[in-house]
Amino acid sequence: MPRPSKALLLRLLLILPIPALWCMLHYTGRLAFLENFTVDWRFKWRGELPPPLKVVYVDIDSKSITDIGNLPWDRAYFADVCEAVLGEGRARVVGIDYIFSERGRPEVADMERFQRGTWRLAQYLFQQPEPPVVVAASYAAADDRDINGMPIVRQFPRVLDPPEAEPEPPELPEFRVGNRIYNAPNVGLIDTMAGSTREVPMFAQVGPMTWWHMSLEIARLYWKLPPSAIRLEDGRIVLVGGDGARLAEIPLRDGQDLEVNWFSKWESPHNLRMSFTNVLVAARMLKSEIPEDRQAAARLLGVMEGAIVLIGPVDPLLFDTAPTSLDDYPVPRVGIHGNLLKTIFSKKFLRHPAPVFSFLIILGTTAVVCAMSLAGGARGVIWKGVAMLLMVGYVWISFEAFGHGHWILPVIAPLGASFTTCFAAIVMQLVEEEGQKRRIKGMFGTYISPELVNQMVESGEEPKLGGSEVPITAYFSDIQNFTQTAESLSPVELVEWMNQYLSVCTDAITQKGGALDKYIGDAVVAMFGAPVAQADHASRACVAACRVHQRLGELRKQWMLDFGARWGGVWRMCTRIGLNTGVAVVGNMGSRSRFNYTMMGDTVNLASRLEAVSRIYGVDTLVAGSTRAEAERAGCPCVFRLLDTVVVKGRSQPVDVFEVMGLAEELPPMALECRGLFGEGLELYRRQDWDRAAALFMQASRLECTQTLIEGQLTPSRLFMQRCMWMKANPPPPDWNGIFTMETK
Repeated sequence: MPRPSKALLLRLLLILPIPALWCMLHYTGRLAFLENFTVDWRFKWRGELPPPLKVVYVDIDSKSITDIGNLPWDRAYFADVCEAVLGEGRARVVGIDYIFSERGRPEVADMERFQRGTWRLAQYLFQQPEPPVVVAASYAAADDRDINGMPIVRQFPRVLDPPEAEPEPPELPEFRVGNRIYNAPNVGLIDTMAGSTREVPMFAQVGPMTWWHMSLEIARLYWKLPPSAIRLEDGRIVLVGGDGARLAEIPLRDGQDLEVNWFSKWESPHNLRMSFTNVLVAARMLKSEIPEDRQAAARLLGVMEGAIVLIGPVDPLLFDTAPTSLDDYPVPRVGIHGNLLKTIFSKKFLRHPAPVFSFLIILGTTAVVCAMSLAGGARGVIWKGVAMLLMVGYVWISFEAFGHGHWILPVIAPLGASFTTCFAAIVMQLVEEEGQKRRIKGMFGTYISPELVNQMVESGEEPKLGGSEVPITAYFSDIQNFTQTAESLSPVELVEWMNQYLSVCTDAITQKGGALDKYIGDAVVAMFGAPVAQADHASRACVAACRVHQRLGELRKQWMLDFGARWGGVWRMCTRIGLNTGVAVVGNMGSRSRFNYTMMGDTVNLASRLEAVSRIYGVDTLVAGSTRAEAERAGCPCVFRLLDTVVVKGRSQPVDVFEVMGLAEELPPMALECRGLFGEGLELYRRQDWDRAAALFMQASRLECTQTLIEGQLTPSRLFMQRCMWMKANPPPPDWNGIFTMETK
């Protein structure tokens, strides 16, 4: 077996801290926020579970507030409802998610009536035997004042982070009878962790006192157990029956908290619900002298037989709502108690793997995925696909483990560690490969086109003959009267001049995404849309042509300043460009031993012809109608002028030809006026109205504007003035359609 290279060992040492960092982030809980999102997705994927016991919600809803009035209510209403639910309704336990404290006393209401209601509820709760009713207590009021106005600072006592001073007890239900205040006999906490609906602290210890969560107190009363039946043993809460049997063993996180296993959405058929006002009316109907009323009330209350009844606020205006793992929108928090009870009674507690096992998952998944992702050779792509399938498979396993075993396996840390470690390893690999690419480009870049070199390097394949049909825009340019101009320069000056000229042209082309095909003397051949596909290749080519003329204008001024008459007429140099858009064969053309990446086809030939035709019309850039149509479809910023419909030498089909006048934002107003006059003249010309057409062409000729226009130069308007005079003297045949046929190239 070959020994690993030093480069591979170094790469492994550099990337090893990455999965270790993800392990630390997972262990310290820094990823809990993201992990909770995946837990919510797992809940939604699993769906609702059948309830293990009967829970009925009595809603303090908007209907109840409308019928009874705003809170706080007469406390006698709660006594009447509990008495009816536990009596005629034969419910097992009632939990009231509402804090009866002295702070809830009304300021304006009838205080005498309020005191009577308080006495009525106190009498009911303290009667013997005590009714199975649990009343809420809470640490929610962090800053509070006692009945004497003294400040009270409440902080939930955490087992892992105990406060320095003796903590305050929770806000307890209070009943003032005369000069004394009594607390309810059965009290349960209703607090959650940081106001969320995921974890619930199951107890709070203050000195010798322990307050249990409402769900525990309800479970205790459901099983008819004394308060001593709830015990805290080895990081778990145990409910022990009278015969010593363990009715429930509740595992705790951080020694105090229980995660809620949500069994159903709030708006679910599994949740039986009634309005508080309906139950209150039924309680009063039980005392009616009319038998039908008593029977109707008994039927309404009969659905509560054997159930746990939870009374709590559900109206959104009472601000006791929050989203859950199954509900995307805020729902009443009283549902937490119902789902906690279902969790306890079903023993379907959410479980997490031990930290060591989580670390093994993170490190093992990262190692396997990275090994597959970095595999090279002919099957490298297959191994990368297998790595992606492995990650998808692990996510599926985590969802299945949650749905069937209520296990919460880590998802964010394994995925994050795998992706970031693979990314780092791939970056290192790319750095090494980039060095190899630079060496290859350095060797071949001076001999063949950079585009072909890049294609060779990226594909990893040897170049070979062949091509494919692709839509492109072919670009041809040539210097007018190049031979005459070159004669006035020495060979050294000619080379310097051509280098400057070709550099300007090539830079303008490549900056717009064009690919240089070749230089043919002073001619420049390029393509847009290959080797890299471009949806707007026609627009890019037109803009590049405008930039070529613009920069050559600047270069001519510089030549005149630097060389003056020494370079003869170089500063009056004029270059013509022809563009055509269509399908061409693009690829490696030539012999088996030597070839070039180039383009071939009728599209390319027509572009070459248009470059030559541009000289006849005296324009800088001439394009076919297909180029103009594709460019405008792509939102080209250039302005086009229809010049003629021609049949070039060697073709039989006519083609509309357009001048690229320039970029719209850079054209002077007279250029647009010239285009309008020329267009009107062209319409009259095609209708054989020679005199009126010539007059319009004459007006347009005074506004003609090109990059290199000099006195006496032929322009489209002057050309058509000559045609009008010739046509007038030599009328065309009756079937003349305005198409001009080129006799020469």
